[in-house]
Amino acid sequence: MQIDHMESVSYDAGQKAIFHRQADAALRRLAAALGINDTPRHNQGGIAVSGEITLHSESLYVQIAQTFGSLPLVMYRTCEGKKDYSGGTNNFCTVAELAQPDTIARLRSLMP
Repeated sequence: MQIDHMESVSYDAGQKAIFHRQADAALRRLAAALGINDTPRHNQGGIAVSGEITLHSESLYVQIAQTFGSLPLVMYRTCEGKKDYSGGTNNFCTVAELAQPDTIARLRSLMP
């Protein structure tokens, strides 16, 4: 999984749309690998930020956003249902790491 977009999306609606499409595709591939039937949701945020793309299942919460600067970062944690927005301890990886077998195994181990 890769997000080709490495430039800041701040104040650029077109680039922000590309970022959201690529992050959505990465999370859909992750959901398929983990057997999760949920689809990513989008929070566009304001004009100065990337917003977030989130895959939220009954037990796992995975979110991609662009950090300060331009590096897309993945935050993941356990959760207890779809109304749990704070969940367990935050963990981080890159989008490229999200596709690695060891990362997928780590995420799978967080699920019941």
